[in-house]
Amino acid sequence: MNTLISFAIVLGLLIFVHEFGHFIWAKFFGVKVLKFSLGFGPKLISRQYGETEYLISAFPLGGYVKMFGENPGELAEEKLSPGELKRSFATRPVWQRFIIVAGGPVFNLIFAMFLFFIIVLVAGLPQPVDTTTIGGIGQDTPAAEAGLLEGDTILAIDDTETRHWEDVSSLIRNSEGREVVLTLQRGGQTLEVAVTPRMETTKNLFGEEVGERYLIGIARSEELIYEKVGLIKSLQAGVSQTWSWMYLTVMGLVKIIQKVIPASELGGPILIAKIAGERMEAGWINFLYFMGVLSVNLGILNLLPIPILDGGHLVFFSVEAILRKPLNLRTMEIMQQIGLVLLGTLMVFVFYNDLVRVFSS
Repeated sequence: MNTLISFAIVLGLLIFVHEFGHFIWAKFFGVKVLKFSLGFGPKLISRQYGETEYLISAFPLGGYVKMFGENPGELAEEKLSPGELKRSFATRPVWQRFIIVAGGPVFNLIFAMFLFFIIVLVAGLPQPVDTTTIGGIGQDTPAAEAGLLEGDTILAIDDTETRHWEDVSSLIRNSEGREVVLTLQRGGQTLEVAVTPRMETTKNLFGEEVGERYLIGIARSEELIYEKVGLIKSLQAGVSQTWSWMYLTVMGLVKIIQKVIPASELGGPILIAKIAGERMEAGWINFLYFMGVLSVNLGILNLLPIPILDGGHLVFFSVEAILRKPLNLRTMEIMQQIGLVLLGTLMVFVFYNDLVRVFSS
């Protein structure tokens, strides 16, 4: 139940924010909005306010804002007054249509920035504690073989005092593979342990091999302290976090295309629901942070130049602005059909990955 509630909150909010971005810009430019829907398919709940119908539909994996005159072909079939034509999406200048479509993904990025801002403002700015305490031991590593334990604090290596984790890394890296003696504090006692570093391949965040160095298979403690900061620093942190996740999302997509990251790592609604439930149990900070990361992902993915997505429409508008005339309607329809097939294939694939994870766990 916790998983379902968490999933509904995360997906519902992110879809609402995305569609509201389209909606508010359409209203700003005077475009008539016919429908604002959370979800696709048959409507479950519907209310008419003014000229817009607000509804919740059966399939919650998305949403849409239906604007009057989205398809130029629709306008040709009706006899409309100049005032009605002016309120159609298709007759708005290309730059206005560009902003309306871009509004959804941009609002997702702004929402992520807002969440990160709130987290830092309320909880504080997380700062890693620079200690020499071991936070993890790798399996089948020199450290594991020597009997090092998580929670041990390294006081010295070969009688050279270690005050920072960089001291530990440097001394092990420069050992050239010879045995080193670690002076440890374990509980209330001090002991010495001999370890022989091993040359290992080092990898970056995406699993790519970036070099070799001598290692013993230990990781630093991830202890954090939260520094209280004001509005300006909180806002700067929100912008910085959003930009970092934008970069990582784009690079992650590039690495999947390059086959550095296996496509099996892609996840769909089931994985999102599982993580959302876990983050909610871990506390509101973790839950909001996860929502912020997911909002960045949603914003970036919708900007991909796939015809059925917002990014595909933005490409059409860009071409129209350059050529000073819209693309042929039939051409756009064919490209959107191709985009629909690509998106449908991707959805089936991520559902398959989700089910494999469920049944293999």
